[in-house]
Amino acid sequence: MNLLDVILQGLLLGGLYTMFAIGLSLLFGVMRLVNIAHGDFIVLAAYMAHAVLMATGWHPFATLLVVVPVMAGVGYVLQRAVLARALGDDILPPLLVTFGFAVIIQNGLLSAFTSNALHLPSGDLQTASLPHGAINIGLLPLITLLAAVALIWGLETLFARTAIGRAFRATSDDAEIATALGVKTAKIFALATALCFATIAIAGVFLAMRSNFDPFAGPARLLFGFEAVIIGGIGSFWGTLAGGLILGVTQSLGAQISPQFQILAGHIVFFLILAFRPRGLFPKTA
Repeated sequence: MNLLDVILQGLLLGGLYTMFAIGLSLLFGVMRLVNIAHGDFIVLAAYMAHAVLMATGWHPFATLLVVVPVMAGVGYVLQRAVLARALGDDILPPLLVTFGFAVIIQNGLLSAFTSNALHLPSGDLQTASLPHGAINIGLLPLITLLAAVALIWGLETLFARTAIGRAFRATSDDAEIATALGVKTAKIFALATALCFATIAIAGVFLAMRSNFDPFAGPARLLFGFEAVIIGGIGSFWGTLAGGLILGVTQSLGAQISPQFQILAGHIVFFLILAFRPRGLFPKTA
């Protein structure tokens, strides 16, 4: 076993898990909302990308030109029309509403596309690699990791250096005080959800390019994303990146023990961190 290769492959896998987790981290950070349908929306974006590709023949990355704005619009409308009515001190209504979204999406995709697994063809990019000594670095997994890092950096910059980012942070800290200071929190929540769904769209396209997907692939994506957020630290974008990488490396190492141990290894690390550091390794400081 080449330990360096195993760790590298784990980091590349962690890039995909970070993609799954970014939207969760964003939505929870601003609205304190856990979206049970997050993984199903990722799969919905994957199906949308597949439909666009089949209709146009575009390169998979070009489908982002359609999928990202459409998904952002879906997020904005859902927040203003549905989620806004469920938000409040009680965390149960949002969970039930998003669970309902998950059921609707899964059954809707099943009716429209059947249960057959699909894949977004990406040509030579699917198998292209960069040789580095005895190690081959997959080009598509590397692009996924770099895209995840770029998204994290972009969100950190948005939140730290822009007026809308300051509004996001103020609303996250205390929505009532933010409203008293003139921040239109309802609009901020809708914009945050739109931004979350834009990241979901990107994650969906990369999922469709990296692996097969079917109408019921969402819950596993939600689980990996949730574990990455908790491991890295609640409210921290860079922590989310760290959590995704740790989860990917742990699974890669676990697979060397036994193929059946790959997923379980990640769950064990998640459980240990949740037990001893409930806020994660790198939580956002209050």
